[in-house]
Amino acid sequence: MCTVNPLLFMEHAVRKERMGLEFKIIHKDAGSAARVGLITTPRGEIATPAFMPVGTKATVKAVSPDEVWDLGYRMILANAYHLYLRPGHELVERHGGLHKFMNWPGGILTDSGGFQVFSLARLRKVTEEGVIFQSHIDGSSRLFTPELSVEVQESLGSDIIMCLDDVKGYPVEKEVAREAGERTTRWAERCLKSKKKVDPALFGIVQGSMFSDLRELSARSLTDLNLDGYAVGGLSVGEPREVMVEMIEVTLPLIPERSLRYLMGVGKPADILDGVLRGVDLFDCVLPTRNARNGMLFTSGGEKNIKNACYRDDPEPPDPACACPLCSNYSMAYLRHLFLEKEIYGLRLATIHNLSFYNHMMESVRQAMLQDRVHSFVAEFLAGMEENND
Repeated sequence: MCTVNPLLFMEHAVRKERMGLEFKIIHKDAGSAARVGLITTPRGEIATPAFMPVGTKATVKAVSPDEVWDLGYRMILANAYHLYLRPGHELVERHGGLHKFMNWPGGILTDSGGFQVFSLARLRKVTEEGVIFQSHIDGSSRLFTPELSVEVQESLGSDIIMCLDDVKGYPVEKEVAREAGERTTRWAERCLKSKKKVDPALFGIVQGSMFSDLRELSARSLTDLNLDGYAVGGLSVGEPREVMVEMIEVTLPLIPERSLRYLMGVGKPADILDGVLRGVDLFDCVLPTRNARNGMLFTSGGEKNIKNACYRDDPEPPDPACACPLCSNYSMAYLRHLFLEKEIYGLRLATIHNLSFYNHMMESVRQAMLQDRVHSFVAEFLAGMEENND
């Protein structure tokens, strides 16, 4: 177990009173930057490192909040951009906030909308004031500012809110990445100033594309603001995997150890475990739920495409090592039949399975860290997954 400075406990107490969220490190791995931690919110505790299922539009697709909870998840992600456009943050606030609106008792982190404006808006123009864009829903022209992003997220009643950031794709010219990173910091300052509610924790997002010096500049300027946590953004946008890993390695040591570290949108099991070893505390990605709806299952024996003909008469469950409702009750042949017939139950079973796999992976890596065997666990886990990928 790690030794914690008593002064840090005092600091944590002050921060909890101010924002309703506390984070403390429970155990640190001796051979890596991996750590087990605990987030405490007014809605309960979240053990870290943790994966957050994506409930972009106030629902995790194909499953109920009760099912997500029963699978072991205690925090999910929703998106400010989508909920701002429909049904509108004012409506959600009138209905008691997002937790009540979607009947979710756990924590909620909301993304600021920066990535969605970047990826979904039909036309967009970034200015110092904010982002002017056309809605992907109705084509209406909107101006999304740092102040509006905070207003939307506070109206939703999120537990963790994100500063609006200027996201760039890959590849990008260095000067463009520099301007976006510096603008992201200026927008973070405006987000901090416009924050009216004390409860939600405010996280900054480190940008800088694939340039180490720009990542360092962004991280140092954001940590100077003494925000409640920090995310590594602008990754998984088309760059080679080795470049992504390099940027994570550059960025994480620049984030204060006592702060929550969140790696945004990175969700392949190998990438998550790489992030864990480098000190990441929170992850999110649409991969387990989106892949499930397309018939791709994550299993301890590799990824399986349920639509492949080899499973037409397969009496075995997708993963004999899994105890989820799919693997406990149904065969590959039955699930394949559901998918070919486009039955909704097939989507639900596959989604529940993939979410169960991810939560089990996170529980297992936390347990391995507590037993000081994280490196052997990661090696064995990934070796098993690589055995029989379809």
